[in-house]
Amino acid sequence: MQAPFLGFGEGALDWFRGLEAENSKAWFEANRANWERGIHDPLERLLEELAADLGGSVKMFRQNRDIRFSKDKSPYKTNTYGVVRVPGSESGLYVSISSKGLGAGSGYWRMAADQLQRYRDAVQGPEGAELAEAVASMQAAGLRLWGAALKGAPRGVARDHPRIELLRLKDVLAGGDLDAAGTLDGRRPVAFARALWDRSRPVMGWMDAHVGPSLLPPEAHRRR
Repeated sequence: MQAPFLGFGEGALDWFRGLEAENSKAWFEANRANWERGIHDPLERLLEELAADLGGSVKMFRQNRDIRFSKDKSPYKTNTYGVVRVPGSESGLYVSISSKGLGAGSGYWRMAADQLQRYRDAVQGPEGAELAEAVASMQAAGLRLWGAALKGAPRGVARDHPRIELLRLKDVLAGGDLDAAGTLDGRRPVAFARALWDRSRPVMGWMDAHVGPSLLPPEAHRRR
């Protein structure tokens, strides 16, 4: 049985500040043990605990960046993050830690073409009002809605559509931050992540009901 989550290591945020100042393999390897003990392993325990509550599974992401097609050749990400996948939902539930603090949320990231079409059709339909109401309630509770977005209107959509801001989105992501001034030791991060996921549930429930998984083959998934 995995040890319970009891907080991140002392100096976790300072570790990320050090990486930002010297993002190199030499620095990372010299400080790897502190990252594993004080950041990566506690985050994995936090996610495993929440996954057990939800009947989900955990995926931790690599710290290495894919620099093959990037002008930025910094070898490491400046945050550490993972996601909980829950059966019956396409919205991943994520937690991330960086020098800025802890972030948590959920959402549909990089929707495929068929998902975008279903999303935009539903937002324009009567059910779109339900999403707008759920988003407003979520924002009133202190969460943010964001994602990559078109600058103009989608093809065939009037620029003055009452839900144009929602229609421009290509990702639908919801969440919030426990900033660097917040307490990251003890159990507070667990309660924080759980509360954010609960508050975003009406929005993601709408997405699961009206968008759902892509039906296209993996090779057809590309950014729209």
